[in-house]
Amino acid sequence: MALFPFLSYSYPKSESFREILISSLGAGITVYLFLVIFQPFGTENFHHPYKYSLLFPYCIIFTFLFFVVSLFTSRFLYWNIGTELLKIITVLFLGSVLSYFYNSLFVSHVEFSLGNYFYMLLYSLALGIPVSVIYILSRYIYLKNLHEITARKISQQLSPEINAPSVRLLKINNNTTELIIDESDFLCAVSMENYCSLYFLNNGTIQKQLMRISLSSILKQIETDSVKKCHRSYIINLRKVKNLMGNAQGYKLILPEIDFMIPVSRSFIPDIIPQLQQKKH
Repeated sequence: MALFPFLSYSYPKSESFREILISSLGAGITVYLFLVIFQPFGTENFHHPYKYSLLFPYCIIFTFLFFVVSLFTSRFLYWNIGTELLKIITVLFLGSVLSYFYNSLFVSHVEFSLGNYFYMLLYSLALGIPVSVIYILSRYIYLKNLHEITARKISQQLSPEINAPSVRLLKINNNTTELIIDESDFLCAVSMENYCSLYFLNNGTIQKQLMRISLSSILKQIETDSVKKCHRSYIINLRKVKNLMGNAQGYKLILPEIDFMIPVSRSFIPDIIPQLQQKKH
């Protein structure tokens, strides 16, 4: 990583089932189109009346593997360019194994040998790595620029908070303790396994309350038009957001009262960002 510092940059992995499915189909179709259009590694010398039909299973192989590996890695909390590249290399390695068996049994009809498989592995890596590197860097740069521009525009629109009358009282109960907070004083809630830390203002002073309760239970009790879940581990009062930053993974919300930024998961962006865009001077 020291030789290639960019590998440690945070990278937006696919989170939703739909996004994983679409990206997997895209990967498989790209492999098929590349084989059909450019016909690399001697494919142009392969003559068969059903040539393009015989090439299509390579699309199925890489779609399936990309989907399975992406679905597995979607559970990981931290992701960067290096791990994304490692994921793709894993797909290419597994794909070379299945492609070798398919090619030997149904296309070339050659005997199994380690030497033949080695060539299939080299073909897969030679085909996949350059395309993957271009895809990873292009997607990283595009999302980074997109989110930075959007964050800059929204930050310019966010207006200072006006001392408006309280909308409602937020009551948080975990069967042993009840905490009542004015909505205009609530800042955020942070999940810590079986506990949650709640940040709020009390006569202008920041307070932190640790309670044994799940984040989902808190959300059921206090969710309003401005108090929303923005990440698997965070609930935020959007009225308190004064600035935000954008990067390739998404956005981070900034509240001046606390010394840490609050991330917005990509799955919550369609709900959170439009609300912030409506907060104008």
